[in-house]
Amino acid sequence: MEPAVEGDAEMLGASDSELAATMGFSGFGKKARTFDLEAMFEQTRRTAVERSRKVLEAREKEKEVQAEKEFGSPCTDSPASASSAAGAVSTLTQRETACRESEDSSDEELTGPFVQSQTSAQGPAEDTDGDDEDDEFIGPPLPPGFKDSDDDNDDDTEEEDSNPVKKIPDSHEITLQHGTKTVSALGLDPSGARLITGGYDYDVKFWDFAGMDASLQAFRSLQPCECHQIKSLQYSSTGDVILVVSGNSQAKVLDRDGFPVMECIKGDQYIVDMTNTKGHTAMLNSGCWHPKIKEEFLTCSNDGTVRTWDVNNEKKHKSVFKPRSVQGKRVIPTTCTYSRDGRLIAAGCQDGSIQIWDRNMSVHTKFHCRQAHAPGTDTSCLTFSYDGIVLASRGGDDTLKIWDIRQFKKPLNSAERLPSFFPMTDCCFSPDDKILVTGTSVKKGGGSGKLFFFYRETFQKLYEIEVTDASVVRCLWHPKLNQIMVGTGNGLAKVYYDPVKSQRGAKLCVVKTKRKERQAETLTQDYIITPHALPMFREPRQRSTRKQLEKDRLDPMKSHKPEPPVAGPGRGGRVGTHGGTLSSYIVKNIALDKTDDSNPREAILRHAKEAEENPYWVAPAYAKTQPKTVFAEVEPEDDETDKPEWKKRKI
Repeated sequence: MEPAVEGDAEMLGASDSELAATMGFSGFGKKARTFDLEAMFEQTRRTAVERSRKVLEAREKEKEVQAEKEFGSPCTDSPASASSAAGAVSTLTQRETACRESEDSSDEELTGPFVQSQTSAQGPAEDTDGDDEDDEFIGPPLPPGFKDSDDDNDDDTEEEDSNPVKKIPDSHEITLQHGTKTVSALGLDPSGARLITGGYDYDVKFWDFAGMDASLQAFRSLQPCECHQIKSLQYSSTGDVILVVSGNSQAKVLDRDGFPVMECIKGDQYIVDMTNTKGHTAMLNSGCWHPKIKEEFLTCSNDGTVRTWDVNNEKKHKSVFKPRSVQGKRVIPTTCTYSRDGRLIAAGCQDGSIQIWDRNMSVHTKFHCRQAHAPGTDTSCLTFSYDGIVLASRGGDDTLKIWDIRQFKKPLNSAERLPSFFPMTDCCFSPDDKILVTGTSVKKGGGSGKLFFFYRETFQKLYEIEVTDASVVRCLWHPKLNQIMVGTGNGLAKVYYDPVKSQRGAKLCVVKTKRKERQAETLTQDYIITPHALPMFREPRQRSTRKQLEKDRLDPMKSHKPEPPVAGPGRGGRVGTHGGTLSSYIVKNIALDKTDDSNPREAILRHAKEAEENPYWVAPAYAKTQPKTVFAEVEPEDDETDKPEWKKRKI
């Protein structure tokens, strides 16, 4: 029986080794290592008790040394303190023994050091140290003059609140070259990744901050409205489409890459009542997106209407608002906008009035001010504050005013002597709603266009920036980027930013170096792709044009520089520039013959002696019939003065 058992064991051992080799790991069948957790916990507890005892003794010694230094003599209480320390240590030892006995008697093990022993050991020290040890810092002492970063941030915040000028990000700037004509439209998507500019040169350019390098080049340029000046550009609230308002009567919607999405329909210009037409019939002036509804936008036109549209319905407008003068006559709206919540629609008109409607009620105005600006001037911009209470208006009468729409008869504040020569001069609020920004226009050679910053509450001029030697037309302060975009009258788009206060935007492209211009990758020879050809007829595929060009440069035949054209007569077997054929070369040499044949008689008589001595062509033919040459006698010319007019030769 025993040999059979041994044989089974050997078979099991052999199968285990074979299984381990098959599975690819060693140690198969061995017993896992075990750990005694109780012994580990006991060791941890003893270590903790020992450390606490050493800390207590060290503290007692420090106190004795300090007491001796203070009183200059051994302290009388030192024996007491020593006895108390000894008592504490003895108490600690007794409790440790009791703990060990209780642990031996109990079934459950204590996981970790005994908390009560540490508390009792530290108790006397805490009593003697007093309340100062509660505020003691953990770690090394702070260096002199150290200030916490939170304290610095608090100080900076308080300083910015007291001085709003420090919130203006103008320490750095970059310049984007749009063209040579006025930049009349600016737009930034909600995330601040892309900027679009439009101008009087009919171009719309796309700028990607993340994709640009330090050369600051636009990645796309197009003319969406052909030969019409761009009046307004704006991204929708989601940033996926762009509204383009130009000098024609049809607004366009483009996607992020500039491809058309929809175009508004043109109305019937022979209908008097503009309510019955499906679209605008005259030049557009302005437009903007609804702040909440991403498919709706607003336009105003010289036909005297303000219309709302739906992107999904290009055949007809959604609703029509018709501004009216005091006499009830039609007036032309020059600018329009939504309120921040999208419930109100405001329009500035040529008679100087500002009229505001409820978006759902298009007949009567909800608020209006008849004498907001000078009559006959173009109100170039209306914008609501972020809190939705205050409306700012930029007038063609060189003023900037803010209004409380709840008390719309009189402006809250007004600033004058701010020249404006363009019908789209902007104004905008800062992200914190405390500063109002606008630009000024200048005549050619009349100074520099400036950007003015006004405090909203008092309308005190806080700051000004000299932008360039041309008018400042558009300005935009993006709330996420905290950067200011400016469009000027000489084709520039400037971006002002601060490396600390601003986010992304222009900071992304200024740190990138200019890319090296790559050689034009062109095919060196025609390549026909034949995927199903036999291997013997298959041409090797050109993997990279750049590598092929590098190989060609190493080939002396392909890298041979063409010979320059031959100037003057040919040389070295090469013909001059007048032609490459032999006939052209002969004609050229004949033309270079410098013999003077101006007198034909002398040219013929030059050969007379040779012809007389050796006649070959003419004389032998007349040898029998006319052996002696007879020449005609020269007759004097008839005087035609005596002849009648009808007999005279007509020249």
